Amino acid sequence: MTRQLFVTTALPYANAPFHLGHIMEYIQADIWVRHQRMSGNEVHFVGADDAHGAPIMIAAEKAGITPQEFVAQIAAGRKQYLDGFHVKFDNWHSTDGIENHQLSQDIYRKLKAAGFITSKTIEQFYDPVKSMFLPDRYIKGECPKCGAKDQYGDSCEVCSAVYSPTEVVKPYSVLTGATPVMKSSEHFFFKLSDEKCVEFLRGWALQDNRLQSEVANKCKEWLEGDGGLGDWDISRDAPYFGIEIPDQPGKYFYVWLDAPVGYLASLKNYFGKIGRDFDAFMADPTTEQIHFIGKDITYFHTLFWPAMLKFSGYKTPDNVYAHGFVTVSGEKMSKSRGTGISPLRYLDIGMNPEWLRYYFAAKLNAKVEDLDMNPEDFVARVNADLIGKYVNIASRAAGFITKRFDGRLGAQDPDAAELIQASLAAVTEVKDLYEAREYSKALRKIMEVADHANQYVAQKAPWLIAKDPARDAELHQVCTTALALFKTLTVMLAPVLPELTRAVATWFNCKIDRWDDALSTLPAGHVIQEYAHLMQRVDIKIFDSLFDAPVPDVAAASVVAKAIAAAATETAVADHSSSNDGIEELAAEIKIDDFAKIDLRIAKIVNCEHVEGSDKLLRLTLDVGEGRTRNVFSGIKSAYQPEQLIGKFTVMVANLAPRKMKFGISEGMVLAASAADEKTNPGLYILEAWPGAQPGMRVR
Repeated sequence: MTRQLFVTTALPYANAPFHLGHIMEYIQADIWVRHQRMSGNEVHFVGADDAHGAPIMIAAEKAGITPQEFVAQIAAGRKQYLDGFHVKFDNWHSTDGIENHQLSQDIYRKLKAAGFITSKTIEQFYDPVKSMFLPDRYIKGECPKCGAKDQYGDSCEVCSAVYSPTEVVKPYSVLTGATPVMKSSEHFFFKLSDEKCVEFLRGWALQDNRLQSEVANKCKEWLEGDGGLGDWDISRDAPYFGIEIPDQPGKYFYVWLDAPVGYLASLKNYFGKIGRDFDAFMADPTTEQIHFIGKDITYFHTLFWPAMLKFSGYKTPDNVYAHGFVTVSGEKMSKSRGTGISPLRYLDIGMNPEWLRYYFAAKLNAKVEDLDMNPEDFVARVNADLIGKYVNIASRAAGFITKRFDGRLGAQDPDAAELIQASLAAVTEVKDLYEAREYSKALRKIMEVADHANQYVAQKAPWLIAKDPARDAELHQVCTTALALFKTLTVMLAPVLPELTRAVATWFNCKIDRWDDALSTLPAGHVIQEYAHLMQRVDIKIFDSLFDAPVPDVAAASVVAKAIAAAATETAVADHSSSNDGIEELAAEIKIDDFAKIDLRIAKIVNCEHVEGSDKLLRLTLDVGEGRTRNVFSGIKSAYQPEQLIGKFTVMVANLAPRKMKFGISEGMVLAASAADEKTNPGLYILEAWPGAQPGMRVR
């Protein structure tokens, strides 16, 4: 029976280009979608930019453009990524589209009519400097559950606790560093705690294998934990870039309400283009709604989203499939650690996108596991599997068909009948593994078939048979059989390697776009094109160009920082004494190229606190204009109290390698001046920028 599928990936936030984690998710979903289409199923695969919220509003304000213009600039760059890695969405839209405004407001009205919307006046953090209520992600502090520092105002990345921003310990505004004040505001809530919601979610999340076991277990914790589910705050106050709440001036939907509605909106937008009835499609009980997401957003997709749909009368998801993060050589992706990989850089330096598709597929399974990208492993898998096993079969047999038999295939070798049958039987197993998202197992099975095919070719040794013209009939059979096995392997690899499959289909003059194509035998006399090499080997050296430039030598950074500190000290004492006592000699001369290696940035000290257990260190939370804050430990406790530093602008070395210390990770170094002999001249002076400097400005 033909299936009718609606498939999405998580909507990327429209404040930055795609990163490698996005590409991994899109490839995972794209493989599954291609498998479904090869099975003859109807699939609608859509995506969109998540365009709303305070971060985009603030970023656009800094750029001096409207939020719509800001989002449009980001959206304009999406196609090169998707096309580059052969990810074929049917439609790409935006949550700021008219369809999303209409659908979000319709869902809200229906939830309200059903009694699932309530309102109450709440005390909320307000930034007195910025004159705005602070979104959860613009408040940081200590987790109220585990005490972890620098956690956002809605959830803890350390212990996974979810909480209210007002529960955060020692809160501060990420925007200005100011301590937020409490202010009253009327907010609207979705009654997730309603027993009807809880009962529905117990059935939806914990039954029928809709979720992976790891995710279902987490949902059970949330549903049955202390206090159960709380009502969900779905409103935000102006100023806010988003969708207005009907009949509530100055109130907007929280971005996490309208973002998943963007899935429906993109499909509706697409159906409008192709003349399809959106309402009828979503009302059809045979329609399956499938979401691929990262593990960090399971809470929203397995609790809020299905409950919101259920009680507004919309179809609930049939499956939500979560995946882990991408790491590089066992470490979290990071430019400062030299483990950052730009997808566009990958393409720009000429790396084959299907190498990456194969590598990701070879490591993906149906579990919620992180995927590690290791250069040596990458080279070994691609070269050994795709070149050494798969392409090797074609390259050993194709030339003889062209040169000796005018490109015409012959009959298959009767001695290989059992091998051919085994390869065809493997197709069914591989199909089932793709369906279950067990891609790594599917590729292992495919390579097992490739191993047997290579053994057959090695045993028959067509290069030796070709030396005897009297054995041409045997040569014809052996090479035809090898290419038949190669075609079967190509069909099995088609969801992963769509462009290579297209090239093989052109070469073979046949279709390779359905699973049934693996079962069709090309008849004797069928003419194929002349063979052209299908794929190059990976050279490990190319990874030197792929990774973002590693941080410069720490010693060189210290030399420059010391020179700057010495100069600052000299200036500081000039007005007080003509003596040079205690001022150390200038460091060794450096060249301008040495200085250029050091990335000095203006940093705003948004928070500062004592470090328990240390007599010398203060813990600084710095805004360096990156859209996040940095944690830096500095030995300046003898000279400053934390409250003296909060809100100040200083200079930091921004490209030092992070350093693991007893008290945590230090992500840079602030500059301070001191005398050579701190006993006779104990002054310590942290460098301070003049008014007008902004976080992230480079010191040149």
